[in-house]
Amino acid sequence: MTFQLDELPATFTLPEVIAAGGSRRAVYSWRDSGKVVQISRGVYRKADAAETAYLDVLAAARRAPRGVVCLVSALALHELTDEIPPAVQLAVPRGVNPPSITYPPVETHRFDAATFDIGKQLFDVAPGESVNVYSPERAIADAMRLRHLVGENVALAALRSYLAEKRGQPAELMNVARSLGRASVLADAMRVLLS
Repeated sequence: MTFQLDELPATFTLPEVIAAGGSRRAVYSWRDSGKVVQISRGVYRKADAAETAYLDVLAAARRAPRGVVCLVSALALHELTDEIPPAVQLAVPRGVNPPSITYPPVETHRFDAATFDIGKQLFDVAPGESVNVYSPERAIADAMRLRHLVGENVALAALRSYLAEKRGQPAELMNVARSLGRASVLADAMRVLLS
């Protein structure tokens, strides 16, 4: 019995195919016949898979399964900014070698391993497919503490958008900022925006 394409998820990696009993030859045959599309080195997506606006994020996440979408990329997923980052921004814990990904463009940031999982959640990027992303609260707290990387205007606009939304929870936002050790910067900005 041969390994079948329908046994795989919509997006898969070459190592997953091999681990499941498939072969490189089968993947290359599917690609050459148009049954799958290569979206990054070693990452493939079925040609008939549901469309997604997050293909680059999905490809980067499959290449770096320990990574978490962060900073402006996370703000964009949560619709807290109109900024479009030129690269998918991924966080990895300090001490872990960041993946070398040339396509899609990826910007890797090393975050403290002790606080790495704070605010980590799943985000649906396509039917049945999700990626790790920081929560809106963690994304804003990170943007405020790393304003030199994302830009002060971007960080403040995201905070303003978050506070204006009904889903915004200032207390939860402050809890996350406190756990990251940067609550004072966020508290000052919130006082100004809420006054």
